[in-house]
Amino acid sequence: MISGATALSFVLICLLGAMAPGPDFLVVTRSAILGGRKAGIAAGLGIALGVFVWVVAIALGVAAILTVSAIAFTAVKLIGAAYLVFLGVKAWLAVRRGDYSDLKDKVAPVVAPKETFRQGLLTNLLNPKVAVFFLALIPQFLPHSASTAQTLQLAVLATTVAVVWTFTLATLVGSLRRFFSSGRVRRAMDAVMGTFLVGLGIKVAVQN
Repeated sequence: MISGATALSFVLICLLGAMAPGPDFLVVTRSAILGGRKAGIAAGLGIALGVFVWVVAIALGVAAILTVSAIAFTAVKLIGAAYLVFLGVKAWLAVRRGDYSDLKDKVAPVVAPKETFRQGLLTNLLNPKVAVFFLALIPQFLPHSASTAQTLQLAVLATTVAVVWTFTLATLVGSLRRFFSSGRVRRAMDAVMGTFLVGLGIKVAVQN
């Protein structure tokens, strides 16, 4: 088992990494704006599942392929970048359509939790830097002769951090959904989010 002090240090670093602005942050925020708290939490659960998959892959040695194969890393990176650009363009198209006038009267969310869960999962799984982050981090918190069970313990901790942080973020943004229901505010937010997502996708694509 991982010691309490080691686990706490690992959790704090994972939390700082989760709170850093990036694709996951943008997807949860936009999901909560569009679909409310439930949609934001669903996106967060998708992201958390992605984190768990990456860490388990590291435990099995699969993620190490990304660090030794430039082709594999680049392929996953470009697919992930394209997906971010796709989400950004989707937001821009919503701005162009401009169908915001009746949002205050709508009871149903604009996006379903099922869709935002898929977006969160794909955004995380298609980001090879998540694998690189954990591949560099996890060995620092494991003994030399670590067992798979100990690695999986860290996977559970990392997943829990992702769930707690995205739940908190989705709740905060979702509580302000009445403010975001304003057509003018929603249009501005879609334009800003779309720009950030496209810009982030391009940045991911061109970075080494």
